[in-house]
Amino acid sequence: MNEYVVEIKSRALIWTGDENRKMSSILRETGILGSIRWWYEAMIRGLGGTACDPTNTKCNGENHCVACELFGCTGWARKFKLQIDVINASEKIIFNFIPLREIRDVEWALLNLTLHLIAKYGAIGGKTVFKPSDEDNNKNKFHHKDFGLIEVINSNLKMCKKEQIEDYVKDERWQKPKQDDFSWVSIQNLWCVNGKYLCREGDNKSSFNRVLGRKESKREANRLKDNNNNNVSRWLAGSLKESKKVFSFKNPARTFGFINPDVINFEKMRERLKSAWSNENSWEFLQGNDIINSLMKELLGGEDDS
Repeated sequence: MNEYVVEIKSRALIWTGDENRKMSSILRETGILGSIRWWYEAMIRGLGGTACDPTNTKCNGENHCVACELFGCTGWARKFKLQIDVINASEKIIFNFIPLREIRDVEWALLNLTLHLIAKYGAIGGKTVFKPSDEDNNKNKFHHKDFGLIEVINSNLKMCKKEQIEDYVKDERWQKPKQDDFSWVSIQNLWCVNGKYLCREGDNKSSFNRVLGRKESKREANRLKDNNNNNVSRWLAGSLKESKKVFSFKNPARTFGFINPDVINFEKMRERLKSAWSNENSWEFLQGNDIINSLMKELLGGEDDS
């Protein structure tokens, strides 16, 4: 069979953890696959398709969604094996995608698009919810470190035009699970600002909390059980059982997140970021369909993506 290889550079350590949830020098394929699948599903929804929630899926056997077609579900095996070769953790990591049965060109293209999306606008693996700090006594602590930022150096995965991928994910053959609580996990709802980060700057100053709508003072934040002052802030901040919707990294600087049209739109999200970066106007707020189109143009070598 042909070899399908993606060569990446780790720009911040990738966390996959061991059986005791401790940091390991070995990158675990299961952890990487789970992260890739999450973004793959977000891409499918962003291109007009639907994807199940793998933690509570109704997909079974041949009656499955487009994400389960490639990644598998009960009664339907994953179509490939992922083998990770770490040449140098800070220089080169190789993702070898080994086909176990036939994989369509459009599936490779969707996977290729997803990996480039992660590299340019997202993050991979665990601990990506950590927040940076600029406080002298905290900035180097473990829970303020950056994890999961990568750069795609080379990929020989196939690529197709956007129209072909959209037709594939919208095809009537796929089960159409209800999106419900995870409908916001769509690239159409993604935003990203590269080159900027949110952090805690002192006991009474936190640009991250300002964006979330939370109390900036550490004392106030620790004292109040309900630290969020409205539905928007509660949704953005998440909870112990629900992911927050804003992620930020210091080195290299990147801040990205999601909006939910029923809760907060892009313009309101941009205004929150402006409140954090009021003294600087050089940052670019990238969003939704523009991100997809930019990726398509790059991967097709500047060709028309339609």
